[in-house]
Amino acid sequence: MKTPQQPVSSPFNAASTAMDVMAGVDLTGHLAIVTGGYSGLGRVTAVSLAAAGARVLVPARDTRKAQAALAGIPGIEIWPMDLMDAQSIQAFCSQIVRRGQPVSLLIHCAGLMASPLKRDAQGHEAQFSTNHLGHFRLTCGLWPVLTAAGSARVIAVSSRGHQLAGIDFDDIDFRHRPYDKWLAYGQSKTANVLFAVALDERGKARGVRTFSLHPGQILTDLGRHLSPEEIAAFDVFDEHGQQRIEPERGSRPWSRALRPGCGAPPAQHWTQRAVCIARIATSRR
Repeated sequence: MKTPQQPVSSPFNAASTAMDVMAGVDLTGHLAIVTGGYSGLGRVTAVSLAAAGARVLVPARDTRKAQAALAGIPGIEIWPMDLMDAQSIQAFCSQIVRRGQPVSLLIHCAGLMASPLKRDAQGHEAQFSTNHLGHFRLTCGLWPVLTAAGSARVIAVSSRGHQLAGIDFDDIDFRHRPYDKWLAYGQSKTANVLFAVALDERGKARGVRTFSLHPGQILTDLGRHLSPEEIAAFDVFDEHGQQRIEPERGSRPWSRALRPGCGAPPAQHWTQRAVCIARIATSRR
């Protein structure tokens, strides 16, 4: 990896909330796009950005669900888009590019985890299609407005689940090997990390820096396909049956990325336990 790895200092800790970290950050005039911004950590991220003054677009396959989850929150707009549908992504990107406002922040929060075998219209396995291909297409489609921002940042939400699998380039879509939901998840998360590294290398000369992160073991709708036994194995509950980390507290990697003075280099994969990722907003914002 060309970007040096190093510890990062921060005034925040495990008890810091997204709003704690965002205090004093002004994103007025900036456009942010947050996939999965109507559920779990994505929703906390979108709300935090909007509270800081950003105009936030939340693309959603289920717009009714998104509207119900984000009703009454100023600064957030819901647009239709399906990450498993290439034409839907193209239509979304075309509208954004046509309007011409630069995109300062693109955060890939949406995802599938350990789902039953399903394929998109092109035959790609659903987790790889949603977690990687959809976000790849989205970023490529928005490239003109990302570079137009002058100092945009892209956040690829990965997972330490990337350790479960590399990418089987001979059979990404499980055409010839038995489907394993965890291997499928692992390779999609590995793809997120590799995508971040490659995009940062290609985009930094044009002012687009890219990061990836592990958001932590937080029980959200992402775990809807897990059995009770699988959920228990994640150790997300304490001895009283309460979540150890609520989404409002677990979203700090995204919000810390907006914090001035964090100074971490891009193209790194950060865990929730790392003190800070890096600023999405530049120090001048």
